[in-house]
Amino acid sequence: MIAVLAACSPKKSETTSENKEATTKPAESTSGEWISLFDGKSFDGWKASENTETFKIEDGNIVVNGKRSHLYYVGDVNNGNFKNFELKCELMTFPNSNSGIYFHTEFQQDGWPSKGYEVQVNNTHSDWRKTGGLYAIQDVKDPPSKDNEWFTEHIIVKGKHVEVKVNGITTVDYTEPENPEREDGMKGRLLGSGTFALQGHDPGSKVLYKSVMVKVLPD
Repeated sequence: MIAVLAACSPKKSETTSENKEATTKPAESTSGEWISLFDGKSFDGWKASENTETFKIEDGNIVVNGKRSHLYYVGDVNNGNFKNFELKCELMTFPNSNSGIYFHTEFQQDGWPSKGYEVQVNNTHSDWRKTGGLYAIQDVKDPPSKDNEWFTEHIIVKGKHVEVKVNGITTVDYTEPENPEREDGMKGRLLGSGTFALQGHDPGSKVLYKSVMVKVLPD
């Protein structure tokens, strides 16, 4: 079965058979529980920017392949706004794939997200910044993951602290300083709150996302 992204109003996701431990209730009543943001069959609760055809659903996976686009979470869980949280994505890359997982961001129709941080997804693309890095902030040169294999990226944000794990291996342990210096074009890379986004980087990149789960943590 193939589903193509279409304009839709945000709806709550349904629990998938692969993520039975995850709930899909609004986070106001489920703080501390794992909640599935992707139901495995539709883009309910998600909205893509610019080239919407970059995102499809095949065999229960989000397939990212096409021109630059970003798939933003705009659903009901915690009103689509996350400050302190854990996010786990199970994904697979292929040779020359490039993608990313944004957090503390917000929907924008065009361009690379100007707000929030990006956790890199790239095992073999020409960009030297590899999987598990906090893009252009605390980068990784040697990824602990491989193409053509499922792996997990786990992002933990508490206050000013960010930790990233790939297959359980810590790749980022970063504390944002009081007055962080940011290059031009990255002034919005600051901790605050916001939603998540999955990146479609270019037509030569193909990435599969099998699951996207969040655990809301107390402020």
